[in-house]
This record gives sequence, structure tokens and C-alpha cells, in this order.
Amino acid sequence: MSDTILTPTGRLRPRRLRRGAALRELVAETRVSASQLIMPHFVLAADKGDEPVPSMPGISRYGIDNLVRAVEADLALGIKTVLLFGVPAAGTKDATGTPSRDPNGTVPRAVRALKKAMGSDLVVVTDVCLCAYTDHGHCGILANGTVDNDRSLAPITAMAVAHAEAGADLVGPSDMMDGRVAAIRDGLDAAGLGDTGIMSYAVKYASAYYGPFRDAADSSPQHGDRRSYQMDLRNGGEAEREAALDAAEGADILMVKPALAYLDVIRRVKQASTLPLAAYNVSGEYSMVKAAAANGWMDEALVVRENLHAIVRAGADIVITYHAREALQGKWL
Repeated sequence: MSDTILTPTGRLRPRRLRRGAALRELVAETRVSASQLIMPHFVLAADKGDEPVPSMPGISRYGIDNLVRAVEADLALGIKTVLLFGVPAAGTKDATGTPSRDPNGTVPRAVRALKKAMGSDLVVVTDVCLCAYTDHGHCGILANGTVDNDRSLAPITAMAVAHAEAGADLVGPSDMMDGRVAAIRDGLDAAGLGDTGIMSYAVKYASAYYGPFRDAADSSPQHGDRRSYQMDLRNGGEAEREAALDAAEGADILMVKPALAYLDVIRRVKQASTLPLAAYNVSGEYSMVKAAAANGWMDEALVVRENLHAIVRAGADIVITYHAREALQGKWL
């Protein structure tokens, strides 16, 4: 590059396109819209209830009636997709997560209520994992103290089918068992639910950022950890292999989780696949921003705007974020 090009002259001045808000908007390369956002919800096994989650300011565990009202208000803001996590009734957890596949369980009831109220105007995604329903808190069936991958596939598939029969548009397996996308796809098709899509947590890391979520979902493992089935934070190439496997097994949408600490992984997966890609801006990422903002250390609106644009700029087509409601209410984007 010549010295002439490096010297600020009247010819080359990138700042020309930064002079005003309207001009910056005109040439913006990355945009985040309401249609890209998914709002997660924790659902109680009750008709009524609104239990704030202390570690996630602004987020509550809702009874089904409260959930419907909240989602209706969010739909008016432009949030057209929700992700549901069920909280089973007290005393119902067991070793195999039986409540997870109850056709009249928490999530199927919530799905039916949402679809009755909003129909096809709302896209309902359900999380499919046993951890919140097992008394040991792991994402699959235990055998000799460790998670048995293949024995876990049947109950996970039954859970997905129960959600789909209730009307879920997409089921989201988050357990990270090998082969679960194929098992769920086969199970849905055999049940006559071929139109139900799979948004696979294809690339889910064993992360310290999940702490507040585990408070909300009451899903912490009672012993050990999940590093034998969730991904090692040091690995990037493995993410491409996991995504490719889930795509081959029939996933309709892939996901990377968490988002902010794995922006490079989002980019790698996006470049390696033609499927739509979601990224989960997880509970710990949310709660850190909330804590800093509460202490006056950061401007929450500006930080959320920056974070969400970074996730999309990295390659995500869809962003699952607890900030969705406030970001749209406050016009932060």
C-alpha cells in the first residue's frame, strides 16, 4: 500500500459515512430485528404464578395463565417466538425424568394454552432435556453413576413427541447425547408429526455461564458435572463436527450455546453449514449485564445493543436472549 493511500486526504475518508445517525443507519452492515429474537420462559406446573428469579433480575417463573398474558404482551412488541423450559411439580422428579414426557405435563399444557390464545402468530419452541425432571439433575439416564447415552435416547424422544403432539412448532434437544437428533426425527415421523422441526443445541459447551439458569429451572446436577457430554470450552473444530452430525441427522436449525464467549465458534459453524443458525445469549451473560448496570458500572441499553449486534455480526441468524423484551420496549436496538 502506498504512502499516498495511508495519508489522510480528501480522497479517502471513512469518517464521511459516520457523520450522522441517519447516515450511519444507511450503511450499517449488521441489523438486529424483533423477528430474529426468541424470548425464553420458565413455566411452573400451575395455572397461576409469578415467581421472580433472584439471580436473573426482570425474569420470572410463570404459571400458565401468567405466561399467556406475558407472551401476548411480548407479541405486541414484535417477539414472535418463545422457548419454553418446564419446572415440574414438587415431589415428581425421579431417576428417569418421568414428568418430562407426560402429555399433560407443564410444557405440553403451556404449549396448548399459547397456541389456543395466539395460534400461528406465535412460534413455540420447547426445550427437550431431562435435567429439570430427574432427581439427580443430569441430562440423561444414569447407569453406574454415569450418563448412559443410548438408554437416554428413548425418554428424550418421548419428551419431544409429547411437546409436538401438544402443538410445538420446534423442539430443541439440549441434552448433547450422541444420536438424539436422529432418534427424535424418527420418533416424530413415526408419530405422524413430520412437520415439527428440530432446533438442535448442536454446539453446547460445558459452561460456567449457566449458573442463573440452573437456579431458575432447578436443574443443577446433584453430583459431578456435565463435562462428559457437553463440549470442552477449548475446542472449536469439534463444534463443526457436532453441527455437521446434527445436520445429517435431520436438524432444521442449529444452535451455539453460550454466545458471547463463543463468537468465533458461531462464525465457524455459520461458515460450515447452510442451515439457519441460532445463538443462545445465556443466563450468566444476561445476569452479568444486569449486575453491572445495577451498580452503575455500565449503560445497560448500550451494552445490550452492542452484545446482540456482535452475536448477529458473528453469524447468528436467530438470537435467544432474556433481554428481548426490554430491548424492544426501550428501543435499544
